[in-house]
Amino acid sequence: MISKDTIVALATASGAGAIAVIRVSGVDAISIGASIFRSVHAKDLRKQKSHTIHLGHIVDGDRVLDEVLISIFKGTNSYSGEPTIEISCHGSSYIQQEIIQLLLREGCRIAQAGEFTLRAFINGKLDLSQAEAVADLIASDSEASHQIAMQQMRGGFSSEIKQLRDELLNFASLIELELDFSEEDVEFADRTQFESLISKITTVLKRLIDSFAVGNVIKNGIPVAIVGEPNVGKSTLLNALLNEERAIVSEIAGTTRDTIEDEIVIGGIGFRFIDTAGIRDTKDIVESIGIKKTFEKIEQAQVVIYLFDSSSLTDDRLKLLTTEIGKIKNKYPLKPLLVVANKIDALAKNEQDKLLDEIPDLLLLSAKQNVGIEALKTHLLDFVNTGALHSNETIVTNSRHYDALLKALEEIQKVQYGLDSGLSGDLMAIDIRQALYHFGEITGEITSDDLLGNIFANFCIGK
Repeated sequence: MISKDTIVALATASGAGAIAVIRVSGVDAISIGASIFRSVHAKDLRKQKSHTIHLGHIVDGDRVLDEVLISIFKGTNSYSGEPTIEISCHGSSYIQQEIIQLLLREGCRIAQAGEFTLRAFINGKLDLSQAEAVADLIASDSEASHQIAMQQMRGGFSSEIKQLRDELLNFASLIELELDFSEEDVEFADRTQFESLISKITTVLKRLIDSFAVGNVIKNGIPVAIVGEPNVGKSTLLNALLNEERAIVSEIAGTTRDTIEDEIVIGGIGFRFIDTAGIRDTKDIVESIGIKKTFEKIEQAQVVIYLFDSSSLTDDRLKLLTTEIGKIKNKYPLKPLLVVANKIDALAKNEQDKLLDEIPDLLLLSAKQNVGIEALKTHLLDFVNTGALHSNETIVTNSRHYDALLKALEEIQKVQYGLDSGLSGDLMAIDIRQALYHFGEITGEITSDDLLGNIFANFCIGK
């Protein structure tokens, strides 16, 4: 499915900058580069050593386009596993396009999305899960997502899957061998060792599958809905968390009529905060739509912050408040709910103590005075189980990998049932082959053109 022609693309972000890098990869990359490069020391790029950098000018006939540095990677000693050059030019959009157009006229074609990494996979420089980690690394916007992507790109996840697959493949070969000698009733595979291996694989698969719950939120961020009655300080809290005036704040109830979203990183974890319209009975059509969206955002959120104004809280209001909190807990029993009292700067110490006695696990803060914001961030981090992250265990973040692991576990459990039931080797061999197939799907030992097309279509061009 992969062509052997020479491809070119801008490897740095588009637009003007200090420098830009144009990547060229393919069998003719170095010779094409040599045809448009005039070295300041009269060097022929084709005769230079791999992994060297050369100063000179890109020329189109007698016209000099730019002074550049060209890096050379010969043979398979490159990212893509084929001859490659990288042209570091000045970051003018005009210069970038002029050089790329010149390369196209010299025989290159524009690379498709992810084609450099696809070639790296085809040429054995990366397995499929490592290639997918490249895209995750580029998209990482927090310390945690960066750490997981780096671990996967370095082969941490791949090596764990490969080890399991190799051990299972060894026993599968012995069981297949038994089938060839079925009439002689011989047993090549030690059933006790096989039982131990299946138990080990089951344990590892369950751990990897369970890690997806953490990995998914680390990769995509944790949606947090800020809800409550109008004018309790939801928008002020969002602004305090983001440390900027993101939401409009006023004394008029119902100012926020639509949801406002923004992201921040807390402790290396991305959180996506959603400021919602205040919940109340209203005849205003627009505000009613906003309140409806509020409940939709609660459904989508993984954590809910219920904010109330503690400065105007009477005994009757307190009863209504506890009733409202109870309703949310009953409607969303599995969704973490953090109850927060705002405007505590207006309360005396004994009034604060009374609130803490009345509402369990209450958090006190003043969004306007920026009091208690750090404590709120700490509580939000407590909802995320990052133990695996800090212990450098493999964490699954890719839904394709998660699906393959689930299917592999299902087949392994069938093998376990076969061992417990004393089934014949030929029946167990079918389930073992299926488990091996799903392991191979993760690393790319089992692939299809459609699968590769779907994966690499999500890459940026130039990578």
